[in-house]
Amino acid sequence: MPISPTVRDWLLDSDPALRWQVERDLLGAPPARWQATRARVTEEGYGARLLAEQDPDGQWAGGSFFPAGFFDSDEPNQPGQPWIATTWVLRDLREWGADAAALSDTAARLDANSRWDYDDLPYWGGEVDVCINAYTLATGAWLGADVAALAVWFPEHQLADGGWNCEAEEGDSVRSSFHSTLNALRGLLQYEQLTADTSLRDARRRGEEYLLTRRLLYRASTGERVGPFVDRFVYPNRHRYSALVALDYFREAALHDGIAPDPRLADAVEVVRAARQPDGRWLQTTPLAGRTWFDVDVPEGEPSKWLTLFASRVLVWWDAASPRKS
Repeated sequence: MPISPTVRDWLLDSDPALRWQVERDLLGAPPARWQATRARVTEEGYGARLLAEQDPDGQWAGGSFFPAGFFDSDEPNQPGQPWIATTWVLRDLREWGADAAALSDTAARLDANSRWDYDDLPYWGGEVDVCINAYTLATGAWLGADVAALAVWFPEHQLADGGWNCEAEEGDSVRSSFHSTLNALRGLLQYEQLTADTSLRDARRRGEEYLLTRRLLYRASTGERVGPFVDRFVYPNRHRYSALVALDYFREAALHDGIAPDPRLADAVEVVRAARQPDGRWLQTTPLAGRTWFDVDVPEGEPSKWLTLFASRVLVWWDAASPRKS
């Protein structure tokens, strides 16, 4: 599914954090070209703006997962949560392709100064929430922190059905969650990509199978759609699962592993294809509530460059391996 020249030009007129991915994944640009664009992520636009907000102690907004003073304010009673603290900023910078060298000694400063809101645990050791630990594992690998002890946490906390659930640590669930499992998988894959450590690959494959047996969409018990979130595509998705985010993960994992797309992804692919507008773009749904440093995508109902990038590269990858019959 090639993109039209109009959509191509629209996507290229974007922040370097997005543009370099368009050049690499949709246009097949030479590495020198997209790498040069990627190098600008920390120098201008979204990436540079976030780096400028960093505190002297290495954190953002004075906190690890929540900003300083959050629990003493009225924010916990408001919809959503703030997305301005350290973990969320580092997740964005990492996924935008920021060069870790531009963050200098951030890993060491966080090791010295940042603690989790849960039990005052040290930052690079993680805590009890699988999604938080997944973000921390990937970010630690990216910044060169020692996260080896955190890596072994994932197979130790994998549930019997092959996935993970943020509620499992409190004994509230023995069944895996689509959201938690996908966040864990994304962290495990990034860790493997960044470190070349394959010791977590078996755990990753088990987690992938949890989602694949459900075709990314359906409950194992009833065969019904797992929830309305599966076709509510939004950027930034933060922790939110959708068929699009899941497919973007499986695309990256397949390319990393050198394997063809799994046929069980077909239903989810058609969900993404059905959301494509006549002009070749995808629309933003309801952005997640909560305070941000600044907007990085459009309001609800408008064409989203981020979602169009993700959806387009998923369909290009899928259709190249599984050509549709005319």
